[in-house]
Amino acid sequence: MRPRRSVLYLPGANERALEKAKALPADALILDLEDAVAPEAKEEARDRVCSAAASGDYGSREVTIRVNGLDTEWHDADLRAAAQAGPAAVVVPKINSARDVQNIERALELGGAPEHTTIWAMLETPVAMLRAEEIATASDRLTVLVMGTNDLAKELHAEFVPGRGPLLGGLSLCLLAARAAGKVILDGVYNDVRDPEGFEVECLQGRRYGFDGKTLIHPGQIEPCNRVFAPSEEEIEQAREIIDAFEQARARGLGVVTVGGRMIENLHVENARRILSLAEAIEKQD
Repeated sequence: MRPRRSVLYLPGANERALEKAKALPADALILDLEDAVAPEAKEEARDRVCSAAASGDYGSREVTIRVNGLDTEWHDADLRAAAQAGPAAVVVPKINSARDVQNIERALELGGAPEHTTIWAMLETPVAMLRAEEIATASDRLTVLVMGTNDLAKELHAEFVPGRGPLLGGLSLCLLAARAAGKVILDGVYNDVRDPEGFEVECLQGRRYGFDGKTLIHPGQIEPCNRVFAPSEEEIEQAREIIDAFEQARARGLGVVTVGGRMIENLHVENARRILSLAEAIEKQD
């Protein structure tokens, strides 16, 4: 298990931001060649980002590269360069089908990408929502689904409102697909960096829905995101209590056990073990 609570986008054209990120406590970084880079700066940013990803200067952070979309003039060159750089993953925007995933996989293999370079697929359109299961199961190399909520809202002609009601149908479809396929899934960004309270509320909503973490646009969002998406001390203690009680009951030949007045079954034990595994992974990474 690898923590992916906080995943920070970094503009590939901004050398200062790439340098500063070496000291940031984000679980993962997305070095961005797409939205954050002007057309005339694409090639220079590509070289800078690939050098950064291959440098090994980011410690335990998972370093990924977001390439330009499949329908752009920069996509093929981005993939070839990323394959040679060998980041933890290549993040690809606007994935709409299993064929898109398979074409990316083939391009990475032809480009000589190491086995550890996986695919993170961004789901950003109504088509992607409706094909989420097809996309999630398209390749073993695809490990993470990333919600592109800004583009999804644009495609839906939806408003940004507290609680994200207009987007919840699509978010739920993608969560179902991720869990059915055994993939990690990341919530989309929160746009107002001047609203820390609203950001934390949305982090909590994402965690309660079942997301593994959230993509971020500002370093100030890292700490609250890490805190919300990590198990609390109370949750860790309760998980240990559930596992201990269950194992003691099984050792005595009992089929039923209660903890705090609640009946405990295998599903509660499995969830408790997941919580402890995540807590241990976070402690190791930190």
